[in-house]
Amino acid sequence: MFLPAPKLYPITDVGLSGLSHADQVVRLCEGGATLAQLREKSLSPREFFKQAEEAMRAAREHEVRIIINDRVDVALALKADGVHLGQNDLPPTAARRVLGDKAVIGFSTHNVEQAIRAVKLPIDYIAIGPIFATSTKKNPDPAVGLLGLRQVRKAVGKMPLVAIGGITRENASEILAAGADAVALISAIISEPAEISSRTKQLLSRL
Repeated sequence: MFLPAPKLYPITDVGLSGLSHADQVVRLCEGGATLAQLREKSLSPREFFKQAEEAMRAAREHEVRIIINDRVDVALALKADGVHLGQNDLPPTAARRVLGDKAVIGFSTHNVEQAIRAVKLPIDYIAIGPIFATSTKKNPDPAVGLLGLRQVRKAVGKMPLVAIGGITRENASEILAAGADAVALISAIISEPAEISSRTKQLLSRL
C-alpha cells in the first residue's frame, strides 16, 4: 500500500519556486522528504523530460520516490515510481496497463461521488481537493472543506487519502485529524526557494 512517510507529499513547481525540478528535489531531500511529485504545466515535453531526468538522478541518490504528474509517458521512460492522474488525463486502467503492477498510481478527485467511483479503479491512493481555496491551480474546483474531507474519508474506507489545496504549515495537522493520511503541499513549501529545506523539516516535525 502506498503512503508517503511521514505523511508529507511535497509537489514541485518551477514557475512558483524559480528553481528546476531537480533543484527543488535536492532541497526537499535535504529537508527529509521521502517522496516528491513533479508537477509541470508550462514547460515543453522535451524540457520537462530533461528536468525530470535530472530530478530522478537526485532522488535516487537520496532514496526518495518520484511521482510524475499527468505524464504517463514520462513516468514510463524514466522508470519513475509512479504517476498522478487527474480527471481528464489518461484513465487509470490504461495507465496501469502501461506502467505495470508495481507502479504507484494516484488519482485526483474533487467530491464524494468522484471518490466513490475512484475506489473501484486500479489505483494506490486518492487525492481529494481542493480542501481550501488555492492559488496554485487555474480554474480550481470548489473547495470541499473539512466536512467534505470527512465525508470522503468515510466513503472510501481504507483507501489511502491525500488531501491537497490550500494546505499550510498551520493547518496541516488539522487536515490529518479530519481523515487524510497525508497532506500535499506546494506553495507552503516551495514558494520561498531558500527556505524549502527548513520548511520541509518544520512540517515533518509537526506531522
